[in-house]
Amino acid sequence: QVQLVESGGGLVQPGGSLRLTCAASGFTLEQYYIGWFRQAPGKEREGLSCITTTASSTTYVDSVKGRFTISRDNAKSTVYLQMNSLKPEDTAVYYCAADPLLCPTIHTYSYRGQGTQVTVSS
Repeated sequence: QVQLVESGGGLVQPGGSLRLTCAASGFTLEQYYIGWFRQAPGKEREGLSCITTTASSTTYVDSVKGRFTISRDNAKSTVYLQMNSLKPEDTAVYYCAADPLLCPTIHTYSYRGQGTQVTVSS
């Protein structure tokens, strides 16, 4: 069974850090581009970051650039999103998605996880 499972979300104070994990099963993660997305209440889903199959290239949306870092461990079939200097506006459900050809987009992906909640509040 193909699965992407996110974990690592939770409640954190402004300025704090979290590391999200996207664990894959049922397919060969190393053959897929992985993207991280988020959706806040009442807002559209937003693409945050993407990493290529070999981690040779990463991209970030401006709102998280310099604060978030995407990485992957293909041997563990896992992709990470390190989130530092978190702000209340980072509060959202965070998702990962996989695509074999290109960085996943909001509408184009092969697999997507169910998400993990991140709440940034004092």
